[in-house]
This record gives sequence, C-alpha cells and structure tokens, in this order.
Amino acid sequence: MISFPHRYSKAPKIPDRFILESKDPPAPQAINRLLSRCKLQTHPPQRLELAIKKSDYFLSLVEKSTGRLYGFVRVTSDRGLNANLWDLSAEPGKSQDLVMSILVHRILVMIRQKMPGCSISVAAPGIAVKALQDHGFLLDPGGIRTMGFRV
Repeated sequence: MISFPHRYSKAPKIPDRFILESKDPPAPQAINRLLSRCKLQTHPPQRLELAIKKSDYFLSLVEKSTGRLYGFVRVTSDRGLNANLWDLSAEPGKSQDLVMSILVHRILVMIRQKMPGCSISVAAPGIAVKALQDHGFLLDPGGIRTMGFRV
C-alpha cells in the first residue's frame, strides 16, 4: 500500500494494435479466461459481473482486430481514503510486462484525477510486481502486511 506513486512514472506507449477501454466492461467469461491464462483465481461469472458493476473504475486493454482481452484491472474505493486494485492481469507472453505497465500507469492516472489523496492497495500477482514497483509502489512499506479472506 502507498499514498501515491511518484508523479513522474513514464507513460508506456500503447501499441497501435491495442485500445484501452474504460466504458464498456468485458464479459465476465473473457476476464475469467484471461485470469486463467495468467494462472490467477477465476470467479463465478455472476459474482464477477456484480463486482464490476460495483467497481468505481475498470480498464481493459483489447486487441483491435480480434476484440481479444489482453489486460484488465478494476478499482473499488471508499471515495475518501482508500482505493483497491483487483483482478490485475495481463496476457502471458512477450508483451506481458508492457501490458501490465500500461494498465498500472493508466489506472493510477485515473485514481489521481478522480480520487486525489487516496492510498492505493493491491493484492498483486507475481507478474505485476515489476510494473507496480516501476510506478512507485512499495512492497509491504514499513513492514505492513495484509490479510485476505475469501468469501
């Protein structure tokens, strides 16, 4: 968890074959396919659809020609002090680090603009650690450890 990543993270260039989507969420099945390919926990489609509806923001990175989902992240917040990143994922392969960096950078820009002053936390998969650190996140700052409870 951090207050805010440093403001000078370099914005990664989005390759021409991709578009960033923040208005129309992907289908829960597409998100689950991506999570599964990343070896991350999937969710029951109805619960995932509800989670997306109750989220404050989301970002998807989609391939223009095929509509295939290459990256996803969503944000929940109390709109005051805390924002949480969920389901941060990027298609495995040679572009995974770039896709992860694009998602992290762009979602942080959104949070800074719409919820300034919020602390941001994320339960990050190993594939996200480099991108998160590149954009100013600290791993367990000050020895803070978190716990999760699966409902």
